[in-house]
Parts: sequence; C-alpha cells; structure tokens
Amino acid sequence: MKKYVTLFIVHLLLINVLYAQNKITHYTIAYSKYNNGQKIENQDKIIVDAHSFFSEISTESIKKHDANYPYETTYVNINTNKIEYSAYLDVYKTIYTQDSTSLKSQKFELLPETKIILGYTCKKARTSINSNTIDLWYTNELGVIGAPNTLGQKLGLVLEYNRNNTFSIIADKIVKNKPMFIKPVVSKSDEYVDLVTYKDLIWKSRFKTIEIFKDEIVNFSNESKSNDSILRFANGTILLKKISFPFIKKGSSVFAEVKEQSNGDAYDRTGSFFIIPQEKQQSFFDGLQKGVQELPIYTNNNGKNYQGIVATNKYEPIIELIRFFTPFGIQHFNHLELKDKKWFDIVSYKQDISELKSNLSNKDIWVGIFIGNYDKGGHKVSATITIHNEENNNDTNLQAIPLFCTTNIMEMAGQEYGTLFSSEKGLQMTFKLERELKNCRLRYIATGHGGWEQGDEFVPKVNTILLDDKVIAKYTPWRQDCGSYRLYNPASGNFPNGLSSSDYSRANWCPGTATYPVYFELGNLSAGNHTIQITIPQGRPEGSSFSSWNISGVLLGEQE
Repeated sequence: MKKYVTLFIVHLLLINVLYAQNKITHYTIAYSKYNNGQKIENQDKIIVDAHSFFSEISTESIKKHDANYPYETTYVNINTNKIEYSAYLDVYKTIYTQDSTSLKSQKFELLPETKIILGYTCKKARTSINSNTIDLWYTNELGVIGAPNTLGQKLGLVLEYNRNNTFSIIADKIVKNKPMFIKPVVSKSDEYVDLVTYKDLIWKSRFKTIEIFKDEIVNFSNESKSNDSILRFANGTILLKKISFPFIKKGSSVFAEVKEQSNGDAYDRTGSFFIIPQEKQQSFFDGLQKGVQELPIYTNNNGKNYQGIVATNKYEPIIELIRFFTPFGIQHFNHLELKDKKWFDIVSYKQDISELKSNLSNKDIWVGIFIGNYDKGGHKVSATITIHNEENNNDTNLQAIPLFCTTNIMEMAGQEYGTLFSSEKGLQMTFKLERELKNCRLRYIATGHGGWEQGDEFVPKVNTILLDDKVIAKYTPWRQDCGSYRLYNPASGNFPNGLSSSDYSRANWCPGTATYPVYFELGNLSAGNHTIQITIPQGRPEGSSFSSWNISGVLLGEQE
C-alpha cells in the first residue's frame, strides 16, 4: 500500500488508541473569510477537524463531495512535525507530498491581549510573512490543535487569522463530535511528488494550457520543411499550426506567451504571434499556400501595391496576439563576456489577450509565429495560450474585428514592407458593420522601422488616427526604457559614447520586449459603412535604406 495511505492509517490507529483511553476529543470548526471587515459572499467555508495532536483542513464543498477540481486536503501532525498535502487535480489524478520543515520554523511573538471568540478566551500571537503582519487568536481551552491554514497549529486552536488588518479568517461555528474518521479516496493514479513539484502541479491545474509550439526553429533556409503538425512558409521564417480551441466561458481570462532564444542569429528582429481569421471567402492562409499574389491588393497613393494588409468584404487580415522583438543574440552569444554582466538565457513575452477570446472560443484556428531574419540558425521559440476560467456576470459580448495589419509577415516571400505612409493620406480604408456596436475601441499597435540615425526606428513620429474624417487621436509611439533590457542582449554593439545599441530609445520597441497595444475610444458605431485613416510623417529613404511602419488595428465593440 502506498506511503500516503500507510501514514494515514497510522494516524487513525493512534487516534483510536488515545480515544479508547479517554485522552482525545474531536471538534469540527467552520471558518468564514472577510475583506476589510465585510464577509465575502458565496464563499466555500474552511472546515477544520481538530484533535489533540492532529488536524485536517478542508472545505465545505469537499465535505459535501461537491468540490471543483483542483482541490486539496491538508493533514497536520504536531507530534511528527509533518504536514501532508493531498491534491485532487482531476477525476483521474491525485498527488500528495510532505513538508517536514515549516512547522518547526514557525516563530511567534506572544502578546498579552486576549479576547472572546465563540465563548472561548483567546490569546494573541504575531508573526511576519513576506512583509505581511499576521495576527493569530488561539485558545487552549478545548485541548485540541487546529487552524484554518498551516500557520500556528502548535499554539492550540486558532479561531481567527488576520493579515494586515485587511483580510481575516474567523471561526463562526464549533461542534464537538464523537470520533468519526473517513478514509480518504485515493485513486490508482496516486503519485508522491516533492513539495515544489506539488505546488507547481496545483498551480498549473487551475487553468488550461494550450501548447502551440515547443522549441521550434524559426530561421531562413531552403531546408526548412513542413511536417504533419507544423507548416513552414517563407523559407522557414513563418510557422503555422491548426489549433482547436475549447469553449471559453464568459468572464474568463486568456493569455498568450512566447519564449525565444537565439539559435545563431545575433540581431534584433521583428516578431509576431498571430492568428488567421477564416470567417470570409479569402484569408491570409491563401497567400501562404499559393503565394503573396493571392492576397487582395491595397493600392496606395505612393503608387505601390500592398498585399493583404486591410479588410475587405471578402477578406480579413491577420490578428496580432503579440508583437515582439528579439534581443541581440540571447543564449547563443552568452559567451561574449563583459564585466559585471550576467546574460539572461531566455526572453519571455506574455500578454493578456482576453479581448480577443471571441475569435478563439470553440473554433479551429491557424495560429502562427513569424520572425524576420536571414540566418540559417535563426531562433528557437516556444508559444502557449492559457485559459483561466472565471465567472463574471458583468463580462460583455465583446467582438473583435480585424481592420488592418501592415506587418509584412511574408517578408521573406515577397510581401511589401509598410512604406505606404510616404503618402500624405497614409492608410485609408472603409469597413462595414452589419449591426451596431457599442463602447467601441481601436486596439492599435505601432512600431517604426528604419535602422539608421535618421531612420524612423530612431525618430519619434506622430500617428494621427481619423474615424469618419474626424481626428480621434494623435499618438507618438516611443520607448525610452530600452537600457533596462541590456542583460538580454549579449551581442549588442557597444559605441564610443559608452552606450550599447540595445540601450537606445526606439519607435515603440526595444530589443527583447513586446510592444503592447494602446486603445482609443470610438464610442458607439452604427451599422453601415465607416472609414478609418492613419497618417504618419514617414521619413525619406537614404540610398538603399528606407523607413516603414508596422501598424495593426482591431475594432473592439460590444454586441447585444
């Protein structure tokens, strides 16, 4: 029999022996939680079964066999100084672990104050945990030990836990019982894990993780080939995978994360983690499969044609989940030593994309990642999307409609750079709403490019946004904190003035960071046609060098 069950049986035998000798009592205590003195509504009460040397911590829903996964039961034995945790991750998997140190390490300042709780005289003890002041009120009048958590179990029976005088857990019912011990349900998949692994598995079981890519190479090579699960395009600079997303509950939060390391490329590169809408007759996927010429053409006043950058009646552009920029050679070039510099091994870009969940929920979606580079080694990437279910009755029926994206994802397959802002009219487009949308916002991402001294990468430029011929915003995308990320950039060049290339301020991006959206309020938009225009005073070319702007816009609005 497994160690966990054996230990529990030992507990029961000891308790039954002591009870037979009339040396043990058994109480059940119910606790409620409070914020700033106000009782939290609809809570799952903490239930403690307290004995003379042993206690069990669970909840009301666990006792009623109605708990949602994951849930935990905690067993505390002050004779052995051990805490045993048992976690039910799902209907098939249970894990358990032991902690033999935390009970011994607890230290308290015993204070002279006393007060009455539920008719029992309680003493006060104080400790500090992670800069939080914790006050415990405990009684020794019942001859048992217990607490609503593992803190203060050796003091006696803790009837009140108070953190910083803002959050408290207070006993509201004490019942004296005859001994009644129920053997816990231990599934065949029971597994013992160390304490750190236990905490990690508990945490991860509270949300759903959808793995998109795992340690995949994004590079530039004729040898980059697709396989059964991952498609590769534009000489390996684009990865694409079909993902089936579950239904996402109202009020839930959704996060996207990309992790990147250099696999040989030393330069800072534009990256995009994106999805391809396929609700209309054409999609960006057509261009990937058949060539960039298959995408609808936007003809600009500067005389150039741009492929697949604006929505039409039959086409929607990509939606960028995360716009990111690789640092200069993280991990692969960590051998380049500088005094007092310890380089990071990996960079993570994580972003809340909950506003886009209507474009994911219960759908089969092409999800892709792009890094513009000309290096055969390229970059190693992993990407996930996590869904954190919550109940929020105030959550609205938010729709996300892609309008434009000038980020040339198919850069290495001939898609034109975003140079259309050399025209005074910039980007102009008309979109049609089938029905009214309320409380609309524009989700806008903008980064400037042109990597020489006077290029738009290093020159602030005002983005002017007009809706139906009215200016709604004038916005200057600019980042001045790039020096904060020096340790991500081992291969960044160093200049005579004492600065690194990665230190310099840029047009809304830094090497090793994500560029997060900004939001512009649009009010209510009626059904029918609307126009949107973006103008940017794009810099002139110098020789073979030119400036460009990667902008993307998604209309967010509430639909009744």
